[in-house]
Amino acid sequence: MPRSHQRGFTLIEIAIVLVIIGLLLGGVLKGQELITSARVRNLIAQQDGIKAAFFGFQDRFRSMPGDYASASTTLKCPSGTTCLNGNGNGIIESAAAGTGVEAHEEILVWMHMSSAGFLNGSYQMTAGEATPTEINSPRNPYNIYLRFMHDSDYYDTASPPIVKLNLKTGSQIPVEIIAEVDRKIDDGHAQRGSFRFSTYNGTGAALPGPGGTGTGACVNTTNTTWFISEGQANCGGTSLF
Repeated sequence: MPRSHQRGFTLIEIAIVLVIIGLLLGGVLKGQELITSARVRNLIAQQDGIKAAFFGFQDRFRSMPGDYASASTTLKCPSGTTCLNGNGNGIIESAAAGTGVEAHEEILVWMHMSSAGFLNGSYQMTAGEATPTEINSPRNPYNIYLRFMHDSDYYDTASPPIVKLNLKTGSQIPVEIIAEVDRKIDDGHAQRGSFRFSTYNGTGAALPGPGGTGTGACVNTTNTTWFISEGQANCGGTSLF
């Protein structure tokens, strides 16, 4: 009776398979790294662009966008709209004089900078329009609204926190992305420096608080670092001025 011979893989064949698997895994990991780097660069570029627009506007008009009281006579707003004025008190605030959108200088800030040619895009508001504060604001790469105003919605140990002008990234940013942004533009600490954690959600899902060492936290309050090991996908930060 003839024998049946079973032929297994040779060491060379196994080695070739392992090399191919290694190359595939390396490609996947490298691809993820490139995607992460691109998202970090995008967020930083957006922050830098808005900062440049703000300082350019302030230098030309000697006033803060959003708070600018002569916008209606000085700026060239989109056809069919009127540039709305801020109250000129030196603060970009959400409870300025007026009704509807005029009371929200954190909305007018985008209209003023874009109408002055310092910011790309067209942000149009109408006098008396009862518009939610986030509408007609730019969005981050995760489709969440940004906010630029004086407030204390940032991570700080002061009690009460000091009101400062700050530019918020909006939420829905993975913790590892926001931590890398912080490392590249500041000190990597969520509680100190010029870039910090913020709970502003920009109409996204509510952010988890700093949370100590709690599950799902964006920030580890024991050492003020971003809680990367928790893998939280809904975090946000802000640049202080």
